[in-house]
Amino acid sequence: MTDPDRATDPDRATHPDRATHPDGGSPAPAPGRTGAPPRDRALQVETHGLDVITEAERKGSPRTLFWPWFGANVSVFGLSYGAFALGFGISFRQALLASVLGIVFSFLLCGLVAVAGKRGSAPTMVLSRAAYGVRGNRLPAALSWMLTVGWETVLVAIASLATATVFDRLGWGGGTGTKVVALVVVGALTVAGGVMGFDLIMRLQAVITVVTGVLTVVYVGLVADHVHTGAVTAIPDGSAQEFVGALVFMMTGFGLGWVNAAADYSRYLPRSASGAGVAGWTTFGASLAPLLLTVFGLLLAGSSPQLATAVAADPVGALTTILPTWFLVPFAVVAVLGLVGGAVLDIYSSGLALLSAGLPVPRPLAALVDGVLMIAGSVYIVFFADDFLGPFTGFLTTLGVPVAAWCGIVLADLLLRRRDYDEADLYRPRGRYGDVPALPLLLTLAATALGWGLVTNASADWLTWQGYLLGPFGLGGKDGSWAYANLGVLAALALGFLGTLVLGRHRVRAQEAPGAGEVPA
Repeated sequence: MTDPDRATDPDRATHPDRATHPDGGSPAPAPGRTGAPPRDRALQVETHGLDVITEAERKGSPRTLFWPWFGANVSVFGLSYGAFALGFGISFRQALLASVLGIVFSFLLCGLVAVAGKRGSAPTMVLSRAAYGVRGNRLPAALSWMLTVGWETVLVAIASLATATVFDRLGWGGGTGTKVVALVVVGALTVAGGVMGFDLIMRLQAVITVVTGVLTVVYVGLVADHVHTGAVTAIPDGSAQEFVGALVFMMTGFGLGWVNAAADYSRYLPRSASGAGVAGWTTFGASLAPLLLTVFGLLLAGSSPQLATAVAADPVGALTTILPTWFLVPFAVVAVLGLVGGAVLDIYSSGLALLSAGLPVPRPLAALVDGVLMIAGSVYIVFFADDFLGPFTGFLTTLGVPVAAWCGIVLADLLLRRRDYDEADLYRPRGRYGDVPALPLLLTLAATALGWGLVTNASADWLTWQGYLLGPFGLGGKDGSWAYANLGVLAALALGFLGTLVLGRHRVRAQEAPGAGEVPA
């Protein structure tokens, strides 16, 4: 029997349990198939692509979501966000509040989207078709792909820079050769995890959680004497606009960077799993480490302006400058493992997003394609980019706007639904969810246009066109006090959510009406 997950399967139409469709997805597999190996079975490449996970393959409980989400966010990179937040010109207490609100709220959005996974058993960017239509969903899928590829590239580059910094301090090198080797090793680990798939990722994240958790606690203990509360509390308050800017930056840097992949792991849970449990364990697992790390990062950066400045150029490597030499190797281990943990989840989800965008290849090959692009982008950051923080901020806010719009639309659509998804119709352009519905696409475009008009990225030359609504809206223009508040992310999220809630109710009710099977797009 041919592999039913391959989008190029020439015998797809001969399978009576499958619907043929043009975009490489597939509805529920044959009843006897078990593509996700159980824990006691040897590791193998996951063959699941965009297909639905069968009831027989679904296992675990909501609390198992803690491990992949905690493991993906326990990176020491979280310490650097303390310097990033204070860089907005706000005080420690303002940065603390912005961090807590931004991290918890943005990961709560992930938790809510994750509920769709257990209700539909398909990847996030397939479930999104209920709101966007089967082929209309290719637009947000392409955006999701760009975001996840960008994130995995950033994480691999940071891991490579941190390794080179550690080797330099040890006197073992640290130049171009070390960076090349580090990039090859980190890139290979990330690509291997993405190609192998779900089972390896779940096992890998459990190991990463324990190792990085323990070593991070040791790191905090070793550098605690570098915290000077007097210097931290002496930092003056910033403006309300600067506080909002830091808040939005934390949202885009944490939960909004994951929201488009939030259901990729909950889809393996039984349909009977608690929705509140799925949302709660996702939010808790993802938020816990960033909260602790960012708070300590605020204390370190507030105690040393020199450290805060160095973090902008080498976010993780700069943290080694306050470490004793004997802990540099363990630090390199915790830094690389933590960053790889996040990059692996990204490359897995970016492969799924690429399939959703219409590329007709098997999932492992899609992950491999993303890996090649990831390596190319990492080479640019490691060897050619003069500044990290400027392009990184521009990347987050620019893609954060349309992703926030998508998130608002999908959450409102999920809230309006009273029934689980019709899994077969998620793959049929003539099914109940339609092909290219106008409302969600127009809302996305409108919310993105509004959002980009309310953000600025002065440190990235290619983004100076943004902020075109700050003047007309009476917010002081591109040089005014609201220029760096990044209000556009919040505006896009709100417009997508409220627009769908008000205008999409009739469409959802028609989709869920008895006998609904073919509705106009």
